[in-house]
Amino acid sequence: MHGKEKILAGAIALLAASTLGAAANEKVTFGTNWLAEPEHGGYYQAIADGTYAACGLDVTIMQGGPQVSGRPMLLAGKIDFYMGGNLLSAFDAVQQGIPMRVVAADFQKDPQVIMSQPGQGLDKWEDLKNADQYILGDEGAQTFFQWMVTDLGFDAAKRVPYTFNPAPFIANKKSIQQGYVTSEPFAVQKQGGFMPNQFLLADNGWDTYATTIEVMQDTIDKRPEVVQCFVDGSAKGWYNYLYGDNKAANDMIKKDNPDMTDEQIAFSIEQLKKFGIVDSGDSEKLGIGAMTEARIQSFYDKMVKAKVAQPDIDIKKAYTLAFINKGVGLELKK
Repeated sequence: MHGKEKILAGAIALLAASTLGAAANEKVTFGTNWLAEPEHGGYYQAIADGTYAACGLDVTIMQGGPQVSGRPMLLAGKIDFYMGGNLLSAFDAVQQGIPMRVVAADFQKDPQVIMSQPGQGLDKWEDLKNADQYILGDEGAQTFFQWMVTDLGFDAAKRVPYTFNPAPFIANKKSIQQGYVTSEPFAVQKQGGFMPNQFLLADNGWDTYATTIEVMQDTIDKRPEVVQCFVDGSAKGWYNYLYGDNKAANDMIKKDNPDMTDEQIAFSIEQLKKFGIVDSGDSEKLGIGAMTEARIQSFYDKMVKAKVAQPDIDIKKAYTLAFINKGVGLELKK
């Protein structure tokens, strides 16, 4: 190849690269359902280490919080992806005729726990219904508590509202309180000086997936490669966040949410691993984000029995398995 040809070939390669780059990095927004925290670590990781960019996406995270309603923005096409809490919102969407689907479940287990004080006769899951009072938030009272009453014999009259302050639980040794396994136990330890017993609902029959990726059907139909990149990138992000160097992701989280401390981050990551929130069960073979029809059906049946979900929903419209269960990222697990 002569000099001129080399220059020409180089110019063509450069042009191809720049055209590819322009076309490749499509801007998309992922709305989370709370302020930036380690429970969102995999998504921040995939931005920080270029994983999304590598398959063609320029991802912006729009953090949620008490004043932010992200799902209406998804429905209106203002954002591309939204972080669902559990599967109930997807069932609800089908019932309302909203063409939204869950395309991945990045938490195999819902992080929701019930806490009790050690040595108060409330040290086993079976004992918890005997507590004097159950401190539960409104959303929990309308969802998992209905299942606890129906399936497990908890007494609906013992429920008192949870105000996101652990003081009443710490003061009443015979009470139980809801929480996120990554957050509330840490707050109780800080304020009460003891580590509470923690009973993960997911380990006791509450088999919803959590931290799901919700997408409109229109996006799936018209931009399936964008959905695939986001799902795969998020899975790899979670492997790297949990098992690799997560400093850059944590720096991004602290920038978005200045109230987040290194101590809280370390506690949350340890709990995510210890309880198998992101990576356990099906994800160990199928990869992070895994879902199965049988598991979704099981949770739906429980919700119908507890009168939390309507009995006539076509739940196959709530999700698709097309983008997951391919073992993406398994090689990153160290």
